[in-house]
Amino acid sequence: MAEDSVKGFGGLHVVSLESRRAAEMESIIRSHGGVPRVAPSMREIPLEENAEAFAFAERLFAGEIDAALFLTGVGTRTLVETLESRYSRDEIVHALSQLTVVARGPKPVKTLRELGIPVTITVPEPNTWREILETLEAEPRGLDLNGARIAVQEYGITNQPLLDGLTRRGAVVTRVPVYRWALPEDVEPLREAVREISAGRADVVLFTTSTQVEHLLQVAAELGLEDALRAALDRMAVCSIGPTCSGTMEHLDVPVDLEPEHPRMGHLVKEASEAARDILVAKRGVPAVARPAAPAVEPWNDAPFLKACRREPTPFTPVWLMRQAGRYMSDYREVRARHSFLELCKNPQLVSEVTVTAAERIKADAAIIFADILLIVEPLGLNLEYSAGDGPVISPTVRESADVDRLKEVDPAALSYVYDAVRQTRKDLNPKIPLIGFCGAPFTLASYVIEGSGSRNYENTKSLMYRDAGAWHALMDRIARGLVSYVNCQVEAGAQCIQLFDSWVGCLSPEDYREFVLPHSRTLIQGIQPGVPVIHFGTGTATLLRDMKEAGGDVIGLDWRTELDRGWAEVGHDRAVQGNMDPLVLFAEPEYIKKRAKQIMDQAEGRPGHIFNLGHGILPKTPVDNVIRLIEYVHELSAR
Repeated sequence: MAEDSVKGFGGLHVVSLESRRAAEMESIIRSHGGVPRVAPSMREIPLEENAEAFAFAERLFAGEIDAALFLTGVGTRTLVETLESRYSRDEIVHALSQLTVVARGPKPVKTLRELGIPVTITVPEPNTWREILETLEAEPRGLDLNGARIAVQEYGITNQPLLDGLTRRGAVVTRVPVYRWALPEDVEPLREAVREISAGRADVVLFTTSTQVEHLLQVAAELGLEDALRAALDRMAVCSIGPTCSGTMEHLDVPVDLEPEHPRMGHLVKEASEAARDILVAKRGVPAVARPAAPAVEPWNDAPFLKACRREPTPFTPVWLMRQAGRYMSDYREVRARHSFLELCKNPQLVSEVTVTAAERIKADAAIIFADILLIVEPLGLNLEYSAGDGPVISPTVRESADVDRLKEVDPAALSYVYDAVRQTRKDLNPKIPLIGFCGAPFTLASYVIEGSGSRNYENTKSLMYRDAGAWHALMDRIARGLVSYVNCQVEAGAQCIQLFDSWVGCLSPEDYREFVLPHSRTLIQGIQPGVPVIHFGTGTATLLRDMKEAGGDVIGLDWRTELDRGWAEVGHDRAVQGNMDPLVLFAEPEYIKKRAKQIMDQAEGRPGHIFNLGHGILPKTPVDNVIRLIEYVHELSAR
């Protein structure tokens, strides 16, 4: 969609938790070009047997109240209606008219005037507890806070900072709660909103009261999705109607990206529609794409591969193979004869061609985007070349603290050709086949930029780790930050899963892994969009599996050096596993390949959560027919 043709939200998915004015909010969101999901989040319960209200009335009629502070219009009217069950309207209005009456903003002012109660002091916008206290101090109109007996009408939750501020100034405070909030009778729409947000299928959320925030977090916690919801909010445009609501959000550690100039619902939606795209670009690193309303279930959602990632039962064991688009295929070699490796990586049409062709040829249950883990080093400010026979060469190398300081922060837009390739591939690929995006893990990438090319002993890498831990962690931090944006942009473009390749991490001891790697891998994995499965793969990691699990990942990759049953036991059966045939088995006779595949299948014992793969990538001289046979064998052996 051209930028100048975008209307307001421009098709962004907008969540509102409004209750009383839900229909109106939905209409306003639509009028500003949004796709609304309105989930009522609370219901108002008047306190008909309100002991505090009637205790207030007794003190009021006894002349023991000097001032009344009204915080909401609805609460003001409810208080008077509650008292009318015992006293006449005239008695109530007369008694209140003798007090210093303070109204927090236009809504209680309007209600008080309709009731015939004169307003002494009006608190200006933005109507927070700070403005209340400042107004009472600056313009007391005969009210001395020190010793003043002040009744505070509450509106569902106690405004403790306000009460504390009045008390510190010497006031004697009487709380008058007149209604409380509960979850709606039908909580399912709110639960579904939590699921949509947590799965990354929403772009904007609008909060118009503090209680909405509290109830959203409460329901997320009940569903076991609070962490996922909080992570998703970090990638959405989060909008608050004003400072009072924002203060609660700040207290609950929920980010606020926008407050309207005036705390009104219409202003909130209008300003959110104008600012949402810029907010999303800043938080996600790519322009927000207008989306039609998503179907209830995407075509790939029930694919065996994604079900296995979620440890759900599958009709057969899904298979995909690392480097399934590679030199073992004649189609790929023909493309490479016309283009260099980097030219291929940077051409979305060619990337889609080799990715889709490979997946279809071998009938894999998932495709993986054709790219390279080292593409991100160029946005770091380094040079990347591929020399025939020698592999990748990176320059200049990073060996000292000053070298780390010279690195750039990764601009995700510099890798836009990867996202374009993902979009094109998702368009060309069978919609029932999931597409895997990927990146190198922080340790492997750090080792590459330190060594400059391949290495056997990683002398320079370990030297920097041991000699200058500060520089090492600064380098890993910078790489991890860049990777978070990079992989999330792949997800935004259409990847259904992300794999981390930590190909070199097996050179480390468990102690070194925990100190120098685990925190940074965890940062990356926790930063990936919620709801997107993550495969955490490394080689030579038999001694690191528990630590890799701690770093994170829905699926832990096992190489061929670890028997699958032992590796899975080490990881724990609360995670899925991927693996793990030795790639060289594919050079054997078909019957032997089938035998080795069966051994791995037997070790898996039909347990949900096994994705069959090699222990590393397909080697260049592997017979294509053997690759096809392997996948057929796995499907045949595991069919249920």
